[in-house]
Amino acid sequence: MAMRIDCDIHPAVGGTRTTLLPYLDDHWKEQVVSRAIDGLDLTSYPPGMALSGRPDWRPKDGKPGSDFEMVQRQALDGLGASHAICNVLYGAQAVYDPYMAAAFCKAINDWIAAEWLSRDPRLRASIMVPMQAPDLAIEEIERRAGDNRFVSILVLAQGETLLGRRHFWPVYQAAEKHKLPIAIHAGSQYRQAPSSIGWPSYRYEYYLAEAQAFQAQVLSLIYEGVFLKFPGLKAVLMESGISWLPAFMWRANKTWRGVRVEVPWIDREPAAIMRDHIRLTTQPFDSPPDAAGVADIIDQIGSDRMFLFASDYPHWQFDGDDAIPPHLPAGLVLKMCADNPLETFPRLNLAA
Repeated sequence: MAMRIDCDIHPAVGGTRTTLLPYLDDHWKEQVVSRAIDGLDLTSYPPGMALSGRPDWRPKDGKPGSDFEMVQRQALDGLGASHAICNVLYGAQAVYDPYMAAAFCKAINDWIAAEWLSRDPRLRASIMVPMQAPDLAIEEIERRAGDNRFVSILVLAQGETLLGRRHFWPVYQAAEKHKLPIAIHAGSQYRQAPSSIGWPSYRYEYYLAEAQAFQAQVLSLIYEGVFLKFPGLKAVLMESGISWLPAFMWRANKTWRGVRVEVPWIDREPAAIMRDHIRLTTQPFDSPPDAAGVADIIDQIGSDRMFLFASDYPHWQFDGDDAIPPHLPAGLVLKMCADNPLETFPRLNLAA
């Protein structure tokens, strides 16, 4: 079987007081029980929402993505993945208490290692970190970096502040040192409105506004100088969509030419920096429905290295049994399934 690395699947935490309790220290075990803490699902992906789980990917009981054997059968065997990277979307990253956030991130990382990665050698995972406390995030990176089955660092697209700000730089230093890309996933800590001008009335508006968050994070990382300071670092945009990128690249270049006196350290076009340091997963692939339109999008992006195959299992981004978006050139499909992930996630080659 040809190598097909799925860069984004979502195992689900069954429950705080069930699934995670054995992986918490004594203090947080007591807190979880005495305070009846449960249901920390990230509200960006409520389990009952249709988009959070395809009907045929929902177990009879529990959340989409919570049944290990079902995930094996459908996401790995069914979709032909030779490897898959687990990104756990759970509210540990969204709680206000940084110590609680760190404890739950640690528990989730230990749980995914013990109960998922150890049960199937095809699985890898991202390290969940509490970005609301960069020092604690670094502690968790260092704690888990010795396990090569962890191949990236998972953060949310909408947090407390833009990711390029200097107080996050020690996190990126640790990431570069351990060859861990930053996986920026759709989702929010809900510290601010998901729209730049306020709260939307409908979830449809929130979902489309995710693209604005990714755009803001890309600009922040570039203009604050993150990729100049850490030239080995890559950022993977997960569930960001694709079709917004060409116009965004063009506008970023045009505006930079006019105001680059403000950021003299940016000595080349932002789009060129994006091609070197930004990667995107291919679900959802929100492209035109015809082959000519898809070809135009790829040509305008100007790089076949930026695309990474992902099924986004169990989220409902496509129908049928093939997670490869239609109309993609065969050569690009080969690269995004193997070569591009291996370049983006160097630790894929290190894990036994």
